[in-house]
Amino acid sequence: MARYNGTLWEGVALRRLRLGADPDAPPRPVALPAAWEEEAATALAALAPGEGPASLPRLVEAWIAKALARGRKAGVVGEAEASRLAEGWRALLLTRRGAPGAEAWRGDTKAEPRFVLNLPAFLEPEGGLDLEGLAEAARLGMRFLDAWSGGRATRLRLGFADLSGLLAGLNLPYDSEAARDTAAALAALLRGAAEAESGAMAAHLGAREPVALLWPEPPSVTPVPGLAAAARAALDAAAASPGLRHAGVLALSPADGVEVLLGAEVAGLAPAPGATRAVSTGSGVVEVPTRAARRLPESRVAVLLAPAGPGARRLMADAVTPFLCAAPPQPVAAPAAPRPAAAPRPALRRQSGHVLHVTVGGHRVALRTTEENGQLREIAFSLAKEGAAYRSLMDHFAQAVSTGLQRGVPLSDYVEQFAYTRFGPAGVVEGDPEIPRATSVLDWAFRRLALDHLGGALPQPEADDVVPGSMARPAEQAPLLPLDLPVSERRRNLKLVG
Repeated sequence: MARYNGTLWEGVALRRLRLGADPDAPPRPVALPAAWEEEAATALAALAPGEGPASLPRLVEAWIAKALARGRKAGVVGEAEASRLAEGWRALLLTRRGAPGAEAWRGDTKAEPRFVLNLPAFLEPEGGLDLEGLAEAARLGMRFLDAWSGGRATRLRLGFADLSGLLAGLNLPYDSEAARDTAAALAALLRGAAEAESGAMAAHLGAREPVALLWPEPPSVTPVPGLAAAARAALDAAAASPGLRHAGVLALSPADGVEVLLGAEVAGLAPAPGATRAVSTGSGVVEVPTRAARRLPESRVAVLLAPAGPGARRLMADAVTPFLCAAPPQPVAAPAAPRPAAAPRPALRRQSGHVLHVTVGGHRVALRTTEENGQLREIAFSLAKEGAAYRSLMDHFAQAVSTGLQRGVPLSDYVEQFAYTRFGPAGVVEGDPEIPRATSVLDWAFRRLALDHLGGALPQPEADDVVPGSMARPAEQAPLLPLDLPVSERRRNLKLVG
């Protein structure tokens, strides 16, 4: 790393791995700091363009150089501050506090960029929150986004991840008024710091937007010492600006591999999915504590990382959204009255957050369900062996299904659509004696949901349908993902059998 001497890269020990961005991608050499986990390496393989070696220092220096070059050309970055900005962006990445979104890693200057702050990384070892560091990170994120757009963008996307992990680290249950006050104050602090930086740029480059005091009064008291005062001061500083360069600065976006690279476990405003996650090891797949759980005393894990229902998520969104410049993506829908079912459903006595563990074709799968008043409201998947891109797709798929369930779409509609879907992994199902084989993860999941929630079982697929060769014959080959599948005669006439 001789060419990085004199920067924060000097002395950073790297380790090298060979892996792909997902199970179907060819392995590629990946180099990243020795202390970072394998999941970060998989995310880096997904973020890096092409199929060759992916070195974290080389990729980071590439987007730093491009941002500075575009900023200099547009006159929004001066020569005297270029080194300071570059070192600030390196520091955010190496401390895993923040980084630009996938667009910058791939060098895409036409797409609208985003910058993500990993909130738990601002927790202080002795307790509390690094408020000055958070405000400085917001300013650095603003400078990066403005430089990357060549000073042309009027709306920037500075966002954050893993709010639930931060709240747990502050000993605040997600579904509590104290947590909502803290989240609102954090959003106010970030909004104020970002708009104050936009005002500082406007003082040198000219204002393009008026100062608009559209935000509500932030919480006057929070459990975090100094947070309420810092939020109020940041908003006051933004209000004192002569004008702004940008019409929007703080916005949450769907997650990509950057969140995983930074070590964030949850995107945006979402609550924690639980206290453990599935990890593949040389001897199999095991459930290990999440990063949030490892930061907590054992006696507080169950309280602080308990699954939160749609109501808690909705209240959190209501508290934070007034300080955002755009509504958060995929808002949680209010539970709608369920439609009449075609057949009576048996009463269910499962607790919210029930988890089912199986292995499908040698791949460990966990299906998490959440119920409200006896009705299925949410599903989520945990996939141990899959790559970041595949896991992200499954996460968004589960969120889409959950939103439909909350709006009253019958589960039977989803079962008919996705049972017998064919794509890898597929094969023998271990851990579910009532479903011995499946044509895909979705096939097992929705037949399991039909069995548990619709009071009946669907026929088992033929053994030939789940062997690897059955999906390799050109005449029968299905797409990798369950999109635009023709509706076969068998699937159109599915019936539940009790």
